Amino acid sequence: MHKQFMTAAEVAETMGVSLGKAYELIRGMNKELQDAGYLTVSGKVPIKFFEKKYFGFEAEPGAVQKQEGIS
Repeated sequence: MHKQFMTAAEVAETMGVSLGKAYELIRGMNKELQDAGYLTVSGKVPIKFFEKKYFGFEAEPGAVQKQEGIS
């Protein structure tokens, strides 16, 4: 099974923000998911939701590796 959630530390690193700001972002995303009827985990956010919310797309598995070989 592959990892499905990002922690606050991973959100902070990805977004280049403080850990406190990452928790704030996660609370907002989890509120949005709860309002839509989904269950959430405090301090974590689903990776696919995070990618869609902040990057406007859902990355395909292995997409980063595919792009790294491009010159």
